[in-house]
Amino acid sequence: MDKPAELGDFLRTRRARLQPTAVGLTSYGARRVPGLRREELAQLAGVSVAYYTRLEQGQSQNASDDVLDAIARALQLSEDETMHLRNLARPLRRKRRPAPRPEAARPGTKQLIEAMDGIAAVAMDRRSDVLAWNELGHQLLAGHYDADSPYSAETRPNLTRMLFLDEHTRELYSRWDEEAKRSVASLRLVAGRHPDDLHLAELIGELSMKSTEFAGLWSRHPVLNCTFGTKHFQHPVVGQLELSFEVAQLPDDSAHRILMYSATPGTASEAALRLLLSGADDLSGYSADRAHREV
Repeated sequence: MDKPAELGDFLRTRRARLQPTAVGLTSYGARRVPGLRREELAQLAGVSVAYYTRLEQGQSQNASDDVLDAIARALQLSEDETMHLRNLARPLRRKRRPAPRPEAARPGTKQLIEAMDGIAAVAMDRRSDVLAWNELGHQLLAGHYDADSPYSAETRPNLTRMLFLDEHTRELYSRWDEEAKRSVASLRLVAGRHPDDLHLAELIGELSMKSTEFAGLWSRHPVLNCTFGTKHFQHPVVGQLELSFEVAQLPDDSAHRILMYSATPGTASEAALRLLLSGADDLSGYSADRAHREV
């Protein structure tokens, strides 16, 4: 990832969404672009126009945290956006690293998610490649995939790729637009933290080429750390579900996460999850049947 270019794009999108009157400035003359001018933003942040221009053009990679915080306040950035700004403004220090080993979930992680009762759980790496899932997680999110697909780098599903390029996954989310925005915003944050991740850059490039919807969302530079909330599903087997989700970061340097879905006790969604799990044996031919119909 070209960090200076990314930084400039990010700052421009955030300037464009602020109107002078909204930040206490008087607007004079015609405006060629929406939002604040560079000189107006520099004035609000208390930095020189020349300095801010160099920063936005990627010519200054040594901005202090105080300066970045002042710019973040002037742009009215959220906590997640401020963190992203710092990541983009930090110089990229390239290190000689050993060749990356294939990602794999730890045995203890697999054991943990398999022991979760009534919870659909998926272990992922930072790119949202699925490293492991329990039976309910598999049936909820990807019943048309082979149950063993996460355990090989060649067949491993990626939740973001599925969301934009897999028609069955698109049908699964009854509020697909909302899920797409959330997914891209989360991926933006990860890309800012790991600008030298070649596989992540390849994923972003692939999605940008193959999905105009992804490309459009990506160009807006959304940033959000999505770790909890509610998602709505239209499952092909058990119908509508409203599920809470939580994302837990594993306490090591792997950047692996566990995505967990649960239903409010006593609701129709809880009954649907139980039905989905109890019928797993009957659904064992689901993947093969759908694959056959698609050929």
